[in-house]
Amino acid sequence: MQIALDGDLPHSSDLEQIGRMLPLEGARLLELGCGAALTTRRLAETFPIGQLIAMEVDRVQHEKNLRIQDLPSVDFRVGSAQAIDLQDSSVDAVIMLKSLHHVPASDMDAAFSEIARVLRAGGLAYISEPVYAGDFNEILRLFNDEKAVRKAAFEATCRAVESDRFQLVQEVHFLNTTRFEGFEEFERRIMGATHSSFEIDKALHDRVRDMFLPHVGDDGIAEFLSPLRVDLLRKP
Repeated sequence: MQIALDGDLPHSSDLEQIGRMLPLEGARLLELGCGAALTTRRLAETFPIGQLIAMEVDRVQHEKNLRIQDLPSVDFRVGSAQAIDLQDSSVDAVIMLKSLHHVPASDMDAAFSEIARVLRAGGLAYISEPVYAGDFNEILRLFNDEKAVRKAAFEATCRAVESDRFQLVQEVHFLNTTRFEGFEEFERRIMGATHSSFEIDKALHDRVRDMFLPHVGDDGIAEFLSPLRVDLLRKP
């Protein structure tokens, strides 16, 4: 297992990798840390999933998610990865999309224990984490440096495999495209995320904006290619 890879990486997305790696038809899935449910929607609308339980620890965001009425296969719930309110062996696969590093480092091992508990035998855990590199990371770390927590997330994943709680099926590294409709969307989605509180004064705000704006094209869209690592784990 490697926290990052050097050299050229293929372009892909979590949606593409999930469609390739997970058995989805009629499956009961658990997404931990669904955030604003953007990928939740893509999953529910793209694949023939039986049920998608979308869990979010931030109650403010969870209340917003409950207003979504057009995703009948999605069950929005509040809860954390380290204390999953589901029965043992009750889901076919667990998905964590850039959310493991948001779990307190002291609770990451407990989170993997909980994931193993709720997965059926042979069930899969899809753990996607951002790699500490790239232009987007350089902007993010101005106000939210995640180097230590991303390293902790990788080490917790390694421990989950080394302890035989999970078997490593595959590790994939790729470049993912992130798009924002201008700096305003970046402010709303990233700087204004309700799950975190950032100390951003006017000088820092201006510095972040000045680093962001050169990435905005003539169409008003900013695109970033960022490296991701996916560890696909199986419960024995």
